[in-house]
Amino acid sequence: MDETRVTRIVAALRARGVFAHVARTGVYQTGIRVVIPDGREVLWDTDGAAGLEAQIMRDGVLVGFVPDIPNSENLDENGVVDTIAATEYGDG
Repeated sequence: MDETRVTRIVAALRARGVFAHVARTGVYQTGIRVVIPDGREVLWDTDGAAGLEAQIMRDGVLVGFVPDIPNSENLDENGVVDTIAATEYGDG
């Protein structure tokens, strides 16, 4: 995702009370980092893939995964915000 779009999505998520941040994982790679109160963090779309998916991390170790959400490549920003805000990450 382009950094300008990520910044707008992060702002919208924060407005909903989601602990979201811009994640910079490479020179041209940005995504969304969501901090979960139990100590995990979720990295959404940092790999540049078209669909929306996420890795769930704890202390830098992969502990879960949100698989590619069908048709998410067609979501507008509001759809991305709705999807991320509504995602349940299970017990950590």
